[in-house]
Amino acid sequence: MASLNDIRSTFLDYFRRNDHRVVASSPLVPRNDPTLMFTNSGMVQFKNLFTGVEHRDYARATTSQKCVRAGGKHNDLDNVGYTARHHTFFEMLGNFSFGDYFKEAAIPHAWELLTREFGLPKDKLLVTVYHDDDQAADLWKKVAGLPEERIIRIATSDNFWMMGPTGPCGPCSEIFYDHGPAIFGGPPGSADEDGDRFIEIWNLVFMQFEQHEDGVRAPLPRPSIDTGMGLERIGAVLQGKHDNYDTDLMRALIEASAQATSSDPDGPGKTHHRVIADHLRSTSFLIADGVMPSNEGRGYVLRRIMRRAMRHAHLLGAQDPVMYRLVPALVAQMGGAFPELGRARPLIEETLLLEETRFKTTLDRGLRLLEDELQRLPDGGALPGEAAFRLYDTFGFPLDLTQDALREQGRAVDVAGFEAAMAEQKRKARAAWAGSGEAADETIWFDLAEKHGTTEFLGYDTETAEGQVLALVRDGAEARAAKAGDSVQIVLNQTPFYAESGGQVGDTGVMRTDGARVTISDVRKKAGVFVHHGHVEEGSFTVGAAAALTVDHARRAAIRANHSATHLLHEALRRALGDHVAQRGSLVAPDRLRFDFAHAKAMTPEELGRVETEVNDFVRQNGAVETRIMTPDAAEALGARALFGEKYGDEVRVVSMGTAPGSGLGAGKDTYSLELCGGTHVARTGDIGAFKLLGEAASASGVRRIEALTGAGALAHVAAQERALAEAAGLLRARPEEVAERIRALLDERKSREQELADLRRKLALAGDGGAAAPAGPETVGGLPFFAQTLRGVSGKDLRGLIDEHKARLGSGVVLLVADTGDRAAVAAGVTADLTDRVSAVDLVRVAAEALGGKGGGGRPDMAQAGGTDATRAPEAIAAARALLEA
Repeated sequence: MASLNDIRSTFLDYFRRNDHRVVASSPLVPRNDPTLMFTNSGMVQFKNLFTGVEHRDYARATTSQKCVRAGGKHNDLDNVGYTARHHTFFEMLGNFSFGDYFKEAAIPHAWELLTREFGLPKDKLLVTVYHDDDQAADLWKKVAGLPEERIIRIATSDNFWMMGPTGPCGPCSEIFYDHGPAIFGGPPGSADEDGDRFIEIWNLVFMQFEQHEDGVRAPLPRPSIDTGMGLERIGAVLQGKHDNYDTDLMRALIEASAQATSSDPDGPGKTHHRVIADHLRSTSFLIADGVMPSNEGRGYVLRRIMRRAMRHAHLLGAQDPVMYRLVPALVAQMGGAFPELGRARPLIEETLLLEETRFKTTLDRGLRLLEDELQRLPDGGALPGEAAFRLYDTFGFPLDLTQDALREQGRAVDVAGFEAAMAEQKRKARAAWAGSGEAADETIWFDLAEKHGTTEFLGYDTETAEGQVLALVRDGAEARAAKAGDSVQIVLNQTPFYAESGGQVGDTGVMRTDGARVTISDVRKKAGVFVHHGHVEEGSFTVGAAAALTVDHARRAAIRANHSATHLLHEALRRALGDHVAQRGSLVAPDRLRFDFAHAKAMTPEELGRVETEVNDFVRQNGAVETRIMTPDAAEALGARALFGEKYGDEVRVVSMGTAPGSGLGAGKDTYSLELCGGTHVARTGDIGAFKLLGEAASASGVRRIEALTGAGALAHVAAQERALAEAAGLLRARPEEVAERIRALLDERKSREQELADLRRKLALAGDGGAAAPAGPETVGGLPFFAQTLRGVSGKDLRGLIDEHKARLGSGVVLLVADTGDRAAVAAGVTADLTDRVSAVDLVRVAAEALGGKGGGGRPDMAQAGGTDATRAPEAIAAARALLEA
């Protein structure tokens, strides 16, 4: 019996032999179709090839595309586990032609693969065609030899595919397998077509028209092919099963579930096992593709799927978390075809364990509340919407989880009442938010968040994506359109642009629509909405437009490097200075990083050098930078460090980098840096390139600030320093390594000569050659010897020594010296020790300074000094001192 892995390989190998490029499955989060919540068909990643927007180096492709249908228009969640062919996750096998071959090759490929490669009996197959597609009908007769009665013409839209209201479209041809008369059902188009006898296994789309807005359908110049065959469906047929859950892959997962819960895979809990097996695939693949459980958008759908599976495990009697224990079985089955599963296995297991552990703490209480509510109702009565909302609001039960629990009892939920309770809660939240001190015009963002939901951030995994314009704001009010020259704020349903938070600046880049190009200069977050600040450079666009979004790659790369370097710097500082080091603020910009931290004194050059060396050691280590999701408590227990000023929810991103045995961080003991962080980071520490400290200084009381550069900026800074050093060496006529010694010698020589010059000035001043009209000796003022002199060519710092010399000459008396320093004046006063009880040098210098245009001054009773602005008023200064002595 061929396994599903064998069937997938046979399909891809067949088309590879027929000149098709085997293209890897695209992620479950569509990057090129903002209207889709998840990738739900094989053609999604090729949409732009079909429309001609994009061109690749191949014209034929084949894929096995992973798909999820659990939200939005394509939502199979409620049926999963209860039917034979509904799944939240499935694989879509497909072959595609982008203007290369058409029906005349697509139909033979399909027939040959099914009947020769897979060996299906020809008499078990029948097809449908669009009612007026004679070309397809004739080809089926010619290629397959099918009689007219096994070529069924369908006139409805079921057999005519359209990409949207306008754009490429065309007729379909579906291939059905007949399970035989033992199973109820009729062929497609009959009254009994909903039975299970005839099962569609493959759909061929002949993309041959373009639908215009005026309703005209024009032939495409290069018709294309898009096909899709569910691996699970064809697998069931080839393995002789009528139920997809009986295939080898699904059976392995069901048996793993049965073993983990110690229950019979085919007993009363059969449906529970089927739900768990299906949901294990969708949750694991979504997590591997970067979706994390949350209360918004894709994360909310993921959480719904996870909790639905966990409730079914609970109904099987599982007392401990189960889902994470099944991941190895899934990786064993599908890891070969999808290596991302193996790479993400630790993250998948950790996320499932975290979510199930948290959910189980509230599940019992929630179910008790549900049971209490049901006991108050008549038999078969619907659960009041208010009660369903309490389950959601208090215990995190999504509405569909409550509906699923009641379905087994034949009960419904008052959905209108639930929605009314939800609306009332939003009204109260809005009122509370509006009164929180925010500016009145900021309420527009809350309105938009309530109307459209919060923005989904895709930028952890990509720098390009497509989004849909949900709203435009200009001058504080909503607008419907924007044109060239307008500056607007744009709200999108999803974006790769990072919004400023946690010290990391917002991204910049370009947004393009069919009719406009917009420069994005900044992104901020308001009420959960990412606000893109844009300037329309050319063209115009309206709300609802699809937009191609491109982040400035070079700038984002520089920001990532600086952010990751900040984490390494934080840990290096802690190790160099002590455990008291804690972040007190940061800036992560493309051109630099700034890091504020608690520390009481300036760092020494040796400490700075040790920190810089340690950071660069881990940059060169080139270790992987890994992200994990956990509760704040679990992260704290692991040793992760929280960042100052950040607010954390129920779940946090924990970023780890570097390997350092014996780091003392508990379970993460070999991890060098472990921090809570929602920013973007490099893939490996080597991507930082280099790290260079610029300096360290005080930022606030008890807070120091470091600025640094990474990558090209660090290298450019070092190069600039080397050029400056080389220039200095040239001026000194020395080698670069001799510059410091040569400068030290020059400084010593200068200091010596300055001292000689000061000595000469002092001697000149004492000899009477340093001033105009120098007195021959002291005069007597107020009964005290008083010596006053105005000096030129003497600096203010020379006055103290001159005062001491004059005091020594006087033996007893008062000295006042005024120096004309060129642009200012300096004054000093001295009083011998025997007279300080009668007069203070401080008082003398203050009145003299005031006369010189200054004020203040200070010192001791025996020696004081001050400054002034006008040296020409030296006589007035001396007169003021004389007057004080006379008084």
